[in-house]
Amino acid sequence: MSHPSYLIAAISNSGQAPETSYRQLQNAAACPSAPYAEMFKLEVPSLMVGTLDSLMNLSDDLGKTDSLIESIVRKVEKSSLELAGKKATELTVGGVPSTRYIQQFAWDYAKFPNRRPLKELVSLISGGVAAIDEELKQLSNSYGEKQVALQDAKRKKGGNLTSVDLNDVLDEKTVRGLSLHDTEYLKTVFVAVSKGQKDAFEKEVYGMGSELVGYGGPDWSSNSRGLGQPSNFGSQVDRHGKKGSPVVPGSLVKVMEDSDSILYTVTVLRSMYEAGYYEGEEFVPGTKIDLVEAFAKALREKRYVVRENFTYDPSQQGKAAMALEQLQVEVDNMRSGLTRWCKTHYGEAFVAWMHIKVIRVFVESVLRYGLPVDFTAVLYKVTLGKEALLVGALDKTFGENKGKEDDIEDEEEYHDFVLIKFDP
Repeated sequence: MSHPSYLIAAISNSGQAPETSYRQLQNAAACPSAPYAEMFKLEVPSLMVGTLDSLMNLSDDLGKTDSLIESIVRKVEKSSLELAGKKATELTVGGVPSTRYIQQFAWDYAKFPNRRPLKELVSLISGGVAAIDEELKQLSNSYGEKQVALQDAKRKKGGNLTSVDLNDVLDEKTVRGLSLHDTEYLKTVFVAVSKGQKDAFEKEVYGMGSELVGYGGPDWSSNSRGLGQPSNFGSQVDRHGKKGSPVVPGSLVKVMEDSDSILYTVTVLRSMYEAGYYEGEEFVPGTKIDLVEAFAKALREKRYVVRENFTYDPSQQGKAAMALEQLQVEVDNMRSGLTRWCKTHYGEAFVAWMHIKVIRVFVESVLRYGLPVDFTAVLYKVTLGKEALLVGALDKTFGENKGKEDDIEDEEEYHDFVLIKFDP
């Protein structure tokens, strides 16, 4: 949503009545002969001046604080628009459009006491907005995580056999017809492959992980006379002299298929024990190697999908759909809550931003015009495309070289009066 651009200008009264300064500002850029803007009075409260050094230091910090608060206002506004989508409505400040709030600005003395030291006042304002920023990050992260969970649940619900919850597609009759092993020695694994991988998978499955299992041991076939006689054992036998796959021969079974993929079961050796051994006087215990995980890794390297940790449970049928519905409700509630939060805290952040602008006007005016505090500030609502003409007219009226109108290209260049841009 587009907003008009504003310029805040302040000039020294130089001993004249504020009304005279106001008319000068109006005649310079907001009258029929100079129709560059619509002008509004800007009431700047009487703030605590402090020392010159403190004002100069604060002046440097205020520009950074202004930019920081603006970025947070934009962030809250962007979040609100993204959440609302096509239903987005204009955000308000205290129940009114931001433009009306700016043009009718009144200092909030209850929230920001004007008799507090300026540095404390700026810290109070910036601290409140920083808290808004931190809360927005936390809420956005929580909402984002819930959205990811919802998308994952939708993917599983509407996906093929590589991702869908198998409890929702398998039935008891199908499962009873399978030979499923989950023992100390054997484990049956569910594997899903795309239809384009079918031939390659069925051809190579019994050779996959061919380096995983050591089948070596005493070779009785080449020395039958030693059969039954004492022989080397444990660590004295080269288990890896002969290697092979952990897949049990003949165990591959096609379970079912859909339009995209095929689901198989295959049974593998669960683990392999490597015997312990002595290193001098110290015994090193044997280790058990997890062949199921190693085989699953070999499958994944070939881009076959292992449906890990799946155990058929008929009581789980339909629970995925219920969980999906619950997640959708939670996401919708979080979106509504975050939308309301953005509407509320946008106004709070915007109020803080406007007060910082006014403090900047005060500080810059005191530094430029000195004490006692005696200046008049106004707010120009710039006519579209007339900003350069407006600034040029102000320079012509209030600059040291009065009467010479220069082209204004750099908004950061020096002026003989206080000029602060405001793009809400």
